[in-house]
Amino acid sequence: MADAGIYAFEALSIDGRPAHLSTQRGKVLLIVNTASACGFTPQFSGLQTLHDTYASRGLVLLGFPCNQFGAQDPGSNTEIGAFCQKNYGVTFDMMAKIDVNGVQAHPLFQWLKTQAPGVLGSEGIKWNFTKFLVSRDGLSVKRYGSVDKPAALSADIEQALAAA
Repeated sequence: MADAGIYAFEALSIDGRPAHLSTQRGKVLLIVNTASACGFTPQFSGLQTLHDTYASRGLVLLGFPCNQFGAQDPGSNTEIGAFCQKNYGVTFDMMAKIDVNGVQAHPLFQWLKTQAPGVLGSEGIKWNFTKFLVSRDGLSVKRYGSVDKPAALSADIEQALAAA
């Protein structure tokens, strides 16, 4: 699976449809574990701005709700989707709720964590709104913490979009 990079993975969209990442080949991906009742939840606005700014140039933003940190996303996928749209105007792709750590961690997040470890080489995700930027080749991954505001990623996104 490592040779195929991110394109080997699939997930479910928030409305239960299969989402094969192989359909995103050649695009830059920004993957975020989200939560609806977190101090970082207002980052949805900044993420939506990134989507609005860069989607036409090849950025695909994927939000993965997760309830593992302080039980800050307890709702159903339908409730989460409605919350994100109503409160933040989210139009980027939201996926079905998953685990990002532990034995039930989604395989995509298992892979992302090994490709871009956190502080001092730790793999575990520490909190909601950890972000992973994946290059057009589907192999190069950069990790950002919860405190990194979406706007702070713009230069790296621009660089990734400019790469062949």
